[in-house]
Amino acid sequence: MKNFVIDVDGVMTDGQFHVSSEGKVMKIFGPDDHDALLLLKPFINIIFVTGDKKGFPITRKRIEEEMKFPLEIVSTFERVAWIKNHFNPKETIYMGDGIFDAMVFKAVGYSIAPQNAFSKIKEHADFVTPSKGGESAVAEACFHIAEKFFEPFDVLNLELKSGQGEWGK
Repeated sequence: MKNFVIDVDGVMTDGQFHVSSEGKVMKIFGPDDHDALLLLKPFINIIFVTGDKKGFPITRKRIEEEMKFPLEIVSTFERVAWIKNHFNPKETIYMGDGIFDAMVFKAVGYSIAPQNAFSKIKEHADFVTPSKGGESAVAEACFHIAEKFFEPFDVLNLELKSGQGEWGK
C-alpha cells in the first residue's frame, strides 16, 4: 500500500456540525490521531478529503495548518474518480464513514471504517476500528495499517523519526 486517503468528517471528527446563525462554528477532532499519523507517515502517503465546503475553513485550520497534511475538497460522489486520477486505487487505503463510501471501498485496495460509520458501510469495510470517529479511530487505523502492511508499532518504545513532524500539534 502506498496511499492512505482519509475522509475528515465522521472519521477525524465525531461527525457532528455545530451550527450557529452565522454558520458552522466548530468541529470536534479526536485525540491521538495526529500522533499516530506521524508514526505512519514514513511508510505511506497520507492525504485528507472533505466534501464539506461550508466547514472547510475549520478543517483546513486543523488538517493543513496545524497537522501539516494535504487536504482536498472532493465530493463523496467524485471520490472514486478522484482516487483513480491521483493514485493506483489498488495501492490505496481509504477510511470513510458515510452512506456513499461503500462505492469507494469497492474501488480501493483496502478499506477502513470507524465504529460509528453508517451500519451498511461497515459491512463493506475490510476493517472496522473499535473506536468512533473523533475518538481515536484514525489512531487505531494507523496501528492496524502498520501491523498489516508494514511493521507493527512498539507502544513501549515509540519515537518520532526525523522528518515526521512535531508531537502535540
